[in-house]
Amino acid sequence: MKTEPQKEHAWLQQLVGEWVYETECSMEPGKPAERFSGVETVRPLGDLWVLCEGRGQMPGGGEATTLMTLGYDTAKKQYVGTWVGSMMAHLWIYEGSMDAGERVLTLSAEGPNCMEEGKMGKYRDVIEIKDRDHRLLTPHMLGDDGEWRPMMTVTYRRKKEK
Repeated sequence: MKTEPQKEHAWLQQLVGEWVYETECSMEPGKPAERFSGVETVRPLGDLWVLCEGRGQMPGGGEATTLMTLGYDTAKKQYVGTWVGSMMAHLWIYEGSMDAGERVLTLSAEGPNCMEEGKMGKYRDVIEIKDRDHRLLTPHMLGDDGEWRPMMTVTYRRKKEK
């Protein structure tokens, strides 16, 4: 059973490369935003998947390693993936879709509520392609009031080839 790559798979291939990132997040309302940095290596797994491995600082101190998988399920007609981080035991499972302009990929997931221990929450990660060398990731959490709230902004810049 061989899946032929579709345009959705080709879209993911533009993420392949070496990236540096800056994260800005507000840990508490009314407090100044904190900044963190790191690097991400995105490599293809054949023509159908990309693997995004990040290494950098995390809120609260310390280093973290993360691994995101992204692909497109031709049967479900949606983007799919996973995310794991060295700082937690939860496996995040993504399902998502592309905007009409093919610049913004929105991935939905459920995971531990970062505001209330022991409770699950709904999340949305929005990946926006700015240009070949710049992209933005904005994770959101669904509040009890039904409003999506941005949690942080991660700005990626492709490393220049030497």
